Amino acid sequence: MLSTEQAQERCHALIARARKAGADAGDAVYLANASESVQVRLGKLEDVERSESEHIGLRVFVGGASASIGSTDLGDAALDELAARAVAMAKAAPVDQYAGLAPEDMLLKAAPLALDLDDPREIGPAELRRLAEEAEDAARAVPGVTNSEGGGASTGAGVVALVTSHGFAGAYRASNHGLSASVLAGEGGAMQRDHAWRSARHFADLPSAAEIGALAGERTVKRLNPAKVKSGTMPVVFDPRVGGSFVGHLLGAISGASIARRASFLLEKDGAQLFDSSITLTDDPHRLRGLRSRPFDGEGLPTAPRNLVEAGRLTGWLMDAAAARQLGRQPTGHASRSGSGAPHVTASNLVLQPGKVSPAALMADIKDGIYVTELIGQGVNGVTGDYSRGASGFRIVDGQIAGPIAEFTVAGNLIDMFAAMIVADDLVIERGIDVPTIRIDGLSIAGD
Repeated sequence: MLSTEQAQERCHALIARARKAGADAGDAVYLANASESVQVRLGKLEDVERSESEHIGLRVFVGGASASIGSTDLGDAALDELAARAVAMAKAAPVDQYAGLAPEDMLLKAAPLALDLDDPREIGPAELRRLAEEAEDAARAVPGVTNSEGGGASTGAGVVALVTSHGFAGAYRASNHGLSASVLAGEGGAMQRDHAWRSARHFADLPSAAEIGALAGERTVKRLNPAKVKSGTMPVVFDPRVGGSFVGHLLGAISGASIARRASFLLEKDGAQLFDSSITLTDDPHRLRGLRSRPFDGEGLPTAPRNLVEAGRLTGWLMDAAAARQLGRQPTGHASRSGSGAPHVTASNLVLQPGKVSPAALMADIKDGIYVTELIGQGVNGVTGDYSRGASGFRIVDGQIAGPIAEFTVAGNLIDMFAAMIVADDLVIERGIDVPTIRIDGLSIAGD
């Protein structure tokens, strides 16, 4: 894996070759990652994996047409061939009036922010194994746990570099550490499974392996002997570990590409009051040590904190340069790049800001409802907003979480669901998308 300086040099070299081969403009991205993980099961080592990858991608523009190509070979001869092939491909491609680099006057000019994304601590295989064993041991120690799918620990680091032909060059390095455990409780057909995991840029920000394991075991045992639930319409409360999926559905609908294709259930909703006025959703790419933090986007534009939803009102679309041109607007610094292809839209560290009542108070008036801890399947229509997903969780009876339930479906329409959403005060920042407990009344439940 190259250093950030070496990565930028290779990208500059590839851009120079592309211009020499006949490209009008272009950009090059370098992506590399090295990781190591250890998995144990029932106290025995099950898997040790180490992977290293690096990729350089080139996007060129010739006469209004574009082409993208990538390679894992970073040698001079390979870059020569890559540049020549990309330009030849672009010359044969159709003209796209919206394709092109981001506006030059919007590029990040200052040095990229230092966001403390790289942990200098190195964790070797022996320590990874110890952590994995500790996580699994803690999970298996929970009374009622009968089997294990294993405990795991991982560590890794990566480098991202981007260079454009019209003046941007930047790179950063980021590390990642993770702990996990997954166990089973019960026997035979009554067996239940659950898990726990955490990931962080710095190892010091992780909970202990024993905490992860104990949480996995406790979650699993609570799911034993689930009952069925009757069909009907009732309030549904979503645990924070599944509530973040609603943010994901919103992001897909406010992507400029989806709007430009007219393939979003939020068409004509720019600036609309979608949620209760108590709801605010923030996007912060500059959070120190954030799992999704980044100092610049995939087109070289500066990133900046923003409220995607403010006091319940949608503040606009998320756009890369191509979608912005198609919609007659400006890009928003939300472009992301893979090793090949055009940029796509993504957000950073997303937080649904907490409400003012506890989860207990949020549920206190629910006589008969459901608390969802797992969602299954992908039954969401991004064009109509129709929502239907399999789920499991617990009954809510007289404001209290009661016994476990499974094999039911939660259904509604996302526009109606957003409008009915209220949140508790139990926000914990630990993922890339963080939400408190969410309540939505009037959802359709299909059970027995």
